[in-house]
Amino acid sequence: MKRERLLILVKTYPTLSTKYGETVCTAAIREDGSWVRLYPVPFRRLGETEQYKKYDWLECRIVRNTQDRRPESFRPADESELQATAHIGTQDQWHERRRIVLGKAKVSHTLDELIHGAKQNEISLAVFKPAKVIDFIAEREESREWDPKKLSAMRAHIDQLSLFDDNEWRKTFRVIPKLPYKFSYRFEDANGQRSQLQILDWEIGALFWNCLWRDQRQNEQAAIEKVRAKYFDEFTTKDLHFFLGTTLQFHSVAPNPWLIIGVFPAPYQTQLPLF
Repeated sequence: MKRERLLILVKTYPTLSTKYGETVCTAAIREDGSWVRLYPVPFRRLGETEQYKKYDWLECRIVRNTQDRRPESFRPADESELQATAHIGTQDQWHERRRIVLGKAKVSHTLDELIHGAKQNEISLAVFKPAKVIDFIAEREESREWDPKKLSAMRAHIDQLSLFDDNEWRKTFRVIPKLPYKFSYRFEDANGQRSQLQILDWEIGALFWNCLWRDQRQNEQAAIEKVRAKYFDEFTTKDLHFFLGTTLQFHSVAPNPWLIIGVFPAPYQTQLPLF
């Protein structure tokens, strides 16, 4: 089994699974622009040298995830191989990021095309360019706490120390808090079709918590306004693209199974490279 070179583009906010505990969905593209979904990845339990950032290149072996019928779904053959070998920065107005993401991967402009592809089980990850971003929405979650059954299963999973694993992470591990709000974009595609899709990117959750915890008053509305300032006021001045993904449960059955699992707020290019 050969190693594949993967550019990390997406890390979703951690969720709880009764089977895997706390997990993160990672999405990446190969050098030819084809997509790979890595799941499950217990990201916060990986060692420091194994944790990776967005726009890191990884070189690892992957195998088909037989529990997931979506065409791009794989799992790491060995989690210890999830180590960054290089990183693409933001130099030259994101030139190298744009070259790989927008130059290699297919960019979609209409949702109907993606919805049809999902129903045919042909696609479950995509780069999408909205024609217009209309609004940024924050909605209060029905519950501010994780599902008790999943939380109980998670804690039982942590308590099961293994004689063969490195259990150092268990000494300091705490389950990540559930986001009390759902964040979404309302937008229009190239056909004029309007949609609202939830944003599951880890970065938006981290931004909310950082804004809240830095506020001595712990004012949630003020934190939401700061998130909006970043994701709407700032990002809509950029050449904004969405990374879209479907969930396994609703992949081929929901009227619109797509979610925003990451954003690509590249600056507009003021001039084209000479070479």
